[in-house]
Amino acid sequence: MENKEIVFLLADDHSIVRQGMEILIDEIVPNSKVYHTSSLLQIVELVKSKEIEIAIIDAHFPDGNSLHILPEMKNANPHIKILVFTGLEEDLHVLKFIKAGANGYVSKLSEEEQIRQAISDMVHKGEYFSAVSRNLMVQFVHNPELINPLSRLTNRELQIAEMYADGLGNLEIANQLDIKQNTVSTIKKNIFDKLKIENLVELIDLVKTHHKI
Repeated sequence: MENKEIVFLLADDHSIVRQGMEILIDEIVPNSKVYHTSSLLQIVELVKSKEIEIAIIDAHFPDGNSLHILPEMKNANPHIKILVFTGLEEDLHVLKFIKAGANGYVSKLSEEEQIRQAISDMVHKGEYFSAVSRNLMVQFVHNPELINPLSRLTNRELQIAEMYADGLGNLEIANQLDIKQNTVSTIKKNIFDKLKIENLVELIDLVKTHHKI
């Protein structure tokens, strides 16, 4: 496998991250071709035009989140293998990236040896998942809510959770929905109970993470 030329795409808005990753790729797969991009918009274009085999991409770019382009990458090249290389917490985010089409997920906080292993596994096995990710995948089979805690909410609860995330208060929500303020307070308590959270900061973070991507 090492003797075959493999075409990589490194997509990250920090050039130092791409340079460091290219050094590791050159050591693991000396006969490789590596394309770089710092732009989310260029990723699918490069996948189409350069016959990329393995893409190593960040989760966040200045021009958006890469989650929604994973299916586009797979459409452009159904054989492409995608490794998400990100600073996002694995236990909170890995499942939604897998669902979108990722073949691997490794944290930027990992030791170098683990990152090497991720690249090597992507080359030889076409996937890389840590023990944490594999455990979550097993749990997800039995509990699909893991991928998105907001799926526990009713439509009205989700609507109100989004309004809180947009910065509205109880009175504004009550006025907009033409319901009583104490009804809003009751629904807010239900939302907090279902999501196992204690304050609006946690709610806003959950909505941004799982709903407004």
